[in-house]
Amino acid sequence: MEASPDHRVVVTGIGMMTPVGLTREATWSALLAGENGIGPVTLCDTSDLASKVAGEVTDFDPLDYMDRKEARRIDRFTQLAVAASGEALEHSGLDISVAADEIGVMIGSGIGGIQTLEEQFRVLFERGPGRISPFLVPSFISDMAAGQVSIRYGARGPNYNTVSACASGADAIGTAFEAVRRGDAVAMLCGGTEAGVTRMGLAAFHASRALSTSYNDEPEHASRPYDAGRDGFVLAEGAATLVIEELGFAQERGASIIAEVLAYGQSADAFHVTQPSENGEGAARAMEVVLRHAGIGASEVDYINAHGTSTPLNDKFETLSIKRVFGESAIGVPISSTKSMIGHTLGACGGIEAAATVLSIRDQRVHMTRNLVAPDPDCDLDYVPEGAREIDVTYAMSNSLGFGGHNSSLIFRRFDG
Repeated sequence: MEASPDHRVVVTGIGMMTPVGLTREATWSALLAGENGIGPVTLCDTSDLASKVAGEVTDFDPLDYMDRKEARRIDRFTQLAVAASGEALEHSGLDISVAADEIGVMIGSGIGGIQTLEEQFRVLFERGPGRISPFLVPSFISDMAAGQVSIRYGARGPNYNTVSACASGADAIGTAFEAVRRGDAVAMLCGGTEAGVTRMGLAAFHASRALSTSYNDEPEHASRPYDAGRDGFVLAEGAATLVIEELGFAQERGASIIAEVLAYGQSADAFHVTQPSENGEGAARAMEVVLRHAGIGASEVDYINAHGTSTPLNDKFETLSIKRVFGESAIGVPISSTKSMIGHTLGACGGIEAAATVLSIRDQRVHMTRNLVAPDPDCDLDYVPEGAREIDVTYAMSNSLGFGGHNSSLIFRRFDG
């Protein structure tokens, strides 16, 4: 294709593997119903850990998606990505073989194969270096989700992963969008994946004072964005993949178009490794950038899927950042946190939340923010606490903010031809 900054980009397929569902529609139905996906950790021993709850992708069996030999050679974060990507491809009806050299894969992951790395450290310490698996490196490096999806489905276009902590999935979608927009690809599989519910993951995030520890006996109440009783995020796992395509390519093959990817914006806090910048200034700049790229005003945004982690600082400063950008219109825009039901999937959250945002446009419904029963006075916007809401959604924004000060914002638009 000839390079051009004017290619329009559309979403034609979605695949999701989350703590509330093993498919796109199961996940979306659960989110609309306000269902809880957080429970006691079963994937590892938590007897001596401070945080004992997580959002796990329960009932996931990799053998439903690949053979036993392949499953043994790849980490769980890659298994989830392969499963979500297969669903997304099926949903889109895209035959990669018709343009394999121009179809790529970008799947973000913040920490990669920590499960495999943790297991192999144990082997090293207990049995020695000679017993380390030859599949350790190609299992734990974080680009392997994108690499394995490419190998499995034959996509030979642009292929790599984005690593920007909890903005990784959003940055993967944004980067893939730019690749299609400028003509480097006709289609991309993009999103995020993570499987960080391990002893090391739980211990490490607790050590950084990020995790909830007050609701171990009430896991369904542990993730409570914007609520005065929040005390940290709930670690979770999952994956989501979008199939995005150049509009003409999608139309020529008769694809069903779900929504349009309109714009992508980024910024850096340049402030602190884990804390958001004061008054939400960094996140505000990402939203300002994406609005400028989209060519719309803040008052035209009908819905925001927020980062909404359930940590005291994120929720307060994200609220301030929205007020900074939206001004008087901030009070009127519905905002919800997917993490309130599934927990924080780290590098996968940008993909999962972008998928939820696109489905909100498709169905003209937005999901609730669960567990918001005693609103923090510093968090005084419309977080949709009462349940799913029917609204007119033309423009929707999805925000992702990561450790290291990474801020990413995506805007999707209802497709009207």
